[in-house]
Amino acid sequence: MAEELLDATDHEIIALLREDARRTFSDIAGRVSLSTAAVKRRVDRLREKGVITGFTVQVDHAKLGWGIEAFAQLRFFGSTNVAEIVETTTRIPEAQAVFTIAGDPDAVVWLRSRDMAHLQATIDELRRSHRITSTRTLIVLDSWVRGEDRPE
Repeated sequence: MAEELLDATDHEIIALLREDARRTFSDIAGRVSLSTAAVKRRVDRLREKGVITGFTVQVDHAKLGWGIEAFAQLRFFGSTNVAEIVETTTRIPEAQAVFTIAGDPDAVVWLRSRDMAHLQATIDELRRSHRITSTRTLIVLDSWVRGEDRPE
């Protein structure tokens, strides 16, 4: 769905759902001056067109015991293709996302771990893949994500 096919009301509905995915159609309708049925039709259309791909919950990973976040820059042997990069990194549960990069490094992996020893073990495991030639780890001190509330 091209950006021009979304009107201001669609954008407002999306913003409201990003703020609180559990918001009711009735609540949204009152905020965008439409009927509940009209809001439901718009949300259904946005889902059908792939603009809205799902509804989710925000989790405090530190309270689940995974309080360390890091990004690992990975360099692979020159003959490693993108599928192999993704396979190497996504096989470990600590990998939250992998981004293949044009240029140096070849990939950046977002990692979560329980503590520093766990992070070190994770980096060591990645290095043992025999495809990675070097790593550089960046530990997250704090973060901000658009559309997410900051914990109190």
